[in-house]
Amino acid sequence: MREYKPRIVDEILKDKLEAKGAVVIEGPKWCGKTTTAMQIARSVLRMDEPSKRETNIQMSEIAPERLLKGDTPRLIDEWQIAPKLWDATRYEVDTRGEEGQFILTGSAVPVDSKDITHSGTGRFTWLTMRPMSLYESADSTGQVSLKDLFDKPDSLEGENNLNIDKLAFLICRGGWPHAVGMREKIALAQAEDYYEAVIKSDINRADGVSKNSERVKRLLRSLARNQGAQIANTMLKNDIVSNDTESLNEDTIASYLNALKKIFVIEDMPAWNPNLRSKTSIRSSDTRYFVDPSIAVSALGAGPQDLINDLNTMGLLFETLCVRDLRVYAEKIGGSVLHYRDKSGLECDTVIHLKNGRYGLAEIKLGGQKLIEEGAANLKALSNKIDTSKMLAPSFLMIIIGVGEFAYKREDGIFIVPIGCLKD
Repeated sequence: MREYKPRIVDEILKDKLEAKGAVVIEGPKWCGKTTTAMQIARSVLRMDEPSKRETNIQMSEIAPERLLKGDTPRLIDEWQIAPKLWDATRYEVDTRGEEGQFILTGSAVPVDSKDITHSGTGRFTWLTMRPMSLYESADSTGQVSLKDLFDKPDSLEGENNLNIDKLAFLICRGGWPHAVGMREKIALAQAEDYYEAVIKSDINRADGVSKNSERVKRLLRSLARNQGAQIANTMLKNDIVSNDTESLNEDTIASYLNALKKIFVIEDMPAWNPNLRSKTSIRSSDTRYFVDPSIAVSALGAGPQDLINDLNTMGLLFETLCVRDLRVYAEKIGGSVLHYRDKSGLECDTVIHLKNGRYGLAEIKLGGQKLIEEGAANLKALSNKIDTSKMLAPSFLMIIIGVGEFAYKREDGIFIVPIGCLKD
């Protein structure tokens, strides 16, 4: 058995179990939901165990409370196989009147809700898991803490061990726990297998509607080419329609995108709306991202060397990797990751916004002094637009880079942080 690699959500899960009777862990397939839950569970029910599956389903219909007996917290894995377990779990939480009773995990495929009569409000809390960040997979030194940046340190120290070749590999491998530690060829195949599973089965199971696999491939490829962009469904349709012999409308695109969101393949980024001194109109469209850059790489049919040969594409996919990591780190400190863009063309790749109102502005650049200076100019321009009489000034301005030996603080106060140094 493989040694468990600690996850940032481990502590979040413990906190949530103290707060509610049951925790529902959501996220993409293969991201480690069950393995993480098993680290804290004191008893486990695997609903999909082949020798017991049919018996478990029958028991869930006759006496579901029997399946919920066991030391707590009790893990109910693949609970969606028997949706009636939801209401039974809610009833048990009410009856026992104690927190930390159950952890529910399952595949990313949504549950048929006809057998569920209660939302779980007040009894359940939800936890989103994503593929591993570089710090969790031990590919980041973790010498620079996102949390510490909010305290505006006077200096910054961190060493980056990632060169361009290693970074290209990590983008292509992705954060799939099973791939970490494998030799390169086999590790890269894990992301390809995930991509194939999405096309051939998972997207159809998301809403029970059979979809054209070639159309799904073209949509995923179009999304891959537009990572980090605010591209409308009409533009996605136009991008793929030239190769489609059948009629294709925006409703079809919307239904496909909705299915991909349900199974956590894509996770778009909402817009940030600050108080500005000027009356600049802010674009509020979501920015397109895959939950992991390796999905985009697979959709493009690319590999590490292809990215090195096309640094523009690598830069886009590097941004997706950084967004993935920032989401993981920000969740630990009670934050969310947003983006900013206004109609004047000024934009900021990411805004890390905490629940207490503090926030940091961060640009993402693959590397090189020219790109760093462009990012610094954007950060200063946005910072100067913010009306600090109505909201806090940014806690920090940061440029996340891929290639660079050290983390440091510039004379103008902007932090330069390689992604290979960052942690929560």
